Amino acid sequence: MSPSPRRRRAVPLALGAAAVLLATACSDGTDEPASASPSPATSSSSPSSPTAGTKTITMEDFAFSPANPEVRAGEKITVVNKDSAAHTVTATEGDAFDTGTISGGKSGTFTAPAKVGEYDFVCTFHPNMTGTLIVR
Repeated sequence: MSPSPRRRRAVPLALGAAAVLLATACSDGTDEPASASPSPATSSSSPSSPTAGTKTITMEDFAFSPANPEVRAGEKITVVNKDSAAHTVTATEGDAFDTGTISGGKSGTFTAPAKVGEYDFVCTFHPNMTGTLIVR
């Protein structure tokens, strides 16, 4: 005996409604899909994705990328070390900024100077690693 035409139409509708309810129940209230695990916070423990809106300097293959980042005065900057060796991001003149040692595979942050200008920086462990922070 085959199912009635009414029953054949009701099953797909019920499945569709269940899918919508399930998706809504699993949502975190944003337009983004829910994730299986919480987003990692930016910390010194691992090189995670930076928070939206922050500038990032990556240290990889013993070079800074970008080498000449442009930031706003007072902006927070995330530094991600993708090398196995420790690095720093240290202003070459004065004490405008210094991340301190960031071990391989770790990340850190610093705040751009409040004064507009160009600030040369270096890795104190690897003087061939240089860049210029451009504060606008």
